[in-house]
Amino acid sequence: MPVTVIPGYYAPHLIYGPQADARVAPIPDHGRMQPVKPVPEDRAAEPLTEYVQRVNRRIRSFDHRHPLVWDLHLTGFWVLAALIDATSGGWDNVAHNPDVPFGLVLVLSVALSVPLLWRRSHPATALLITLPPALVSAWSGAALQAALLQLLLVHHIALRLPLRNLWWAVTLATVPACVTVVRYGDSAGSWNQQVGSHLVSLGVAVLIGITVRTRRDYTAALEDRARRLETERDQQVRLAAAAERARIAREMHDIIGHNLSVITGLADGGRYAAAKSPDRAAQALDAIGTTSRQALGELRRLLDILRDDDQDGGAGQAPELAPQPALTDLDRLLDGVRQAGLPVRTTIKGEPALPEGRQLTLYRVIQEALTNTLKHAGPDATAHIDLSYEAGGAVTLTVTDTGRTTPLPSPALSGGRGLPGMRERTSLYGGTLEAGPRPAPEQGWRVHLHLPEESPQ
Repeated sequence: MPVTVIPGYYAPHLIYGPQADARVAPIPDHGRMQPVKPVPEDRAAEPLTEYVQRVNRRIRSFDHRHPLVWDLHLTGFWVLAALIDATSGGWDNVAHNPDVPFGLVLVLSVALSVPLLWRRSHPATALLITLPPALVSAWSGAALQAALLQLLLVHHIALRLPLRNLWWAVTLATVPACVTVVRYGDSAGSWNQQVGSHLVSLGVAVLIGITVRTRRDYTAALEDRARRLETERDQQVRLAAAAERARIAREMHDIIGHNLSVITGLADGGRYAAAKSPDRAAQALDAIGTTSRQALGELRRLLDILRDDDQDGGAGQAPELAPQPALTDLDRLLDGVRQAGLPVRTTIKGEPALPEGRQLTLYRVIQEALTNTLKHAGPDATAHIDLSYEAGGAVTLTVTDTGRTTPLPSPALSGGRGLPGMRERTSLYGGTLEAGPRPAPEQGWRVHLHLPEESPQ
């Protein structure tokens, strides 16, 4: 079963396979793992808050998919409540004029409650629709309780529309209360009782709408930030994986490409020497075996590093490790190249005092340059390495050969990684690398590298 590992998370308690539903515990006498019976569901009671949150999420998800269902239910409830108030005569208890015709009361109750169907999609329009029946209810003295449903519409305006709409919405919702005071005077109560209490109710509806809106916007901002952080984390993981793949490709190229080129040169030389000097052919075969075993060992160590610990079968075997090559290994590299038939001269100036990273860069560039010479320079070619150590850790390297001046294939066309790999290694230390044919009248190829002084930490 494939397992996805997320960087930064460690879950040693997870088990995959047939025992995925059981926990494990070590047995003290011999240390093996035994499944423990899962905890019964009745013992692991779910907290009430989690249950309420889960139900709330389900309701919100259903409402998001089918908003009309909830709107119809809520509107139907308030229409039914308004009609019950109108038909049962409950409005008479607060009416300023009990003689309002029943038909008018019925029509006003419906006109004040039905627009709630559009309270979420068009709250401003719904408020404007309810304004005429609210004015008629106030002017006639019916003072229907259904007129208070305008508070719900004002709440949705504060919740969904720009806040500048609250000024005219509150003003329009206050007009019926003002009409009632003007029309019926002291019998309807004072201005403080009618208009003041109505403004307080509107203020509460507005504050609730703004609070819910602020909380919703804050939650949306947190969710958006979490999504962006997750995306950024995934991008960083992909970039790290790409960089690691590029590093592995460079190492594989340096190990396999160079050793195969040496093996090819030794095999060609041994084939020509077999007829005239069997001893030289045997020496070539011995060198091929030594180089092959060395390449196989380096490749195995690289693959051991990449191997997942779980693939060891729990045996606890550590991968076989070896230090990266340095300038002290340069003589062994040159011996292998010379055995392959390429004479190499070296000129070294100054005292080497470089960190391991810079030594590895120089070693790999020399290795790649000599590998290209073996593959492309042709017979009778020679190579010269000029290495100059300068003060402050700066170093200059020049590798030239006397082979053919035919340019190397373009990496973009051939898929080669040699020259791009050398440039990538050089750029890690802010250096420069030039590779190309030597200027006329000289023949051959030239690779020139310069690493600047080490920057102080």
